Amino acid sequence: MKIVFVGAGSVVFTQGLLADLASFPELAGSEIALHDISTERLAVAEAGARRITGGGRTGLTVTAHLDRRAALDGADFVINMVQVGMLAATVTDFAIPASYGLRQTIGDTLGVGGIFRALRTFPFLDELAADITAVCPDAWLLNYTNPMAMNVTYLSRLLPRVVGLCHSVHWTMDGLAGLVGVPYDEVDYLCAGVNHQSWVLRFSHRGEDLYPRLDAAIEKDPELRRRVRVDMYRRLGYYPTESSEHSAEYVPWYLRHDGEVERLRLKAGEYVQISEENVASYERARAGDFDPVEASMEYAPQIIHAMVTGRPRVVYGNLPNHGLISNLPPGFAVEVPCLVDRLGVHPTAVGDLPPQCAALNNAFASVGDLTVRAAVEGRPDHIRHAAMLDPNTAATLTLDQIWALCDDMVRAHSDLLPESLREEMQP
Repeated sequence: MKIVFVGAGSVVFTQGLLADLASFPELAGSEIALHDISTERLAVAEAGARRITGGGRTGLTVTAHLDRRAALDGADFVINMVQVGMLAATVTDFAIPASYGLRQTIGDTLGVGGIFRALRTFPFLDELAADITAVCPDAWLLNYTNPMAMNVTYLSRLLPRVVGLCHSVHWTMDGLAGLVGVPYDEVDYLCAGVNHQSWVLRFSHRGEDLYPRLDAAIEKDPELRRRVRVDMYRRLGYYPTESSEHSAEYVPWYLRHDGEVERLRLKAGEYVQISEENVASYERARAGDFDPVEASMEYAPQIIHAMVTGRPRVVYGNLPNHGLISNLPPGFAVEVPCLVDRLGVHPTAVGDLPPQCAALNNAFASVGDLTVRAAVEGRPDHIRHAAMLDPNTAATLTLDQIWALCDDMVRAHSDLLPESLREEMQP
């Protein structure tokens, strides 16, 4: 079996996934093919991978490839973790909007940052899909690259076997289990929505609804009430499955108000700091000082193990909405529980979301859908339409400011965007 890591120069994440894969003895004998376009990053990733898999302990073999098609040739699974533009593009995604007074916290999923992160990723996804079709057409593409919902929606036009993976549901439920004092392995839950804005629809332990216990924990701790997703839960009735920093920028209620930023302890530009810390981790690894790595049970290794062994697992995946959530747009990627077995990934049809949750998800999906349409149809005006409909952007800026901001972003990212979208526009 061959498992390909595309964007393996994301050294920390690559090592975590490898530790997970190495924990399954049934995967011994598999080839891990690392690909990156940077010679230096690929060498560092290979050195880190050999630390985890070397000495014959795991039975995994590691190969390294600058040529993507050579890496993909004969692959069974392809794990995509590419970040187009790296730190420099991320800094741009924050600096230009900030010059207009627009606050962003993470900027990788929605908003102006998410829109342009998607638009500079789509040309790469075109190339990756073409290579997979040519040399490993039966492979499953397991996507970790954000913005997840937009990328999976885009990829689903190009490839038949794509699932987007994110650890937000798992770690949200792990944290909630701790808050209510129940071991994670004993908690039953159902979540659904769109990636980074799914909802905990059911949360129980041996038949007991755990939401009342969560209410009691929140009531006892005033600091918990100073978090965005706790505030959203108390008002909407369902807990969101992504961090407060993420959640704040998908709605119009928080980041535009100085008082709310202070009350809810939000930090504009937080992802820039996170990215700089990741660069520092890479630099240590480049010098031979690798951070300790432990298996974290990401979904990709679980999926691979289930398909190879036939032992079924349930994971949360992002797939096009073909009858999965009935009050969200058809075709746009949604996040639902999926059964995985030797035959593949089988998403669960959840039905209707609570209407208030669906309303927020529909706003989210509208921004993503217009961003995908901008690229597919070559419509630069749809970039502006997406930004106009983005909740945080629309709550903060005038329409003229939004259009001028989009022009500035197009200029700044021009070399990375599809050629049809490089046009500056004013109404």
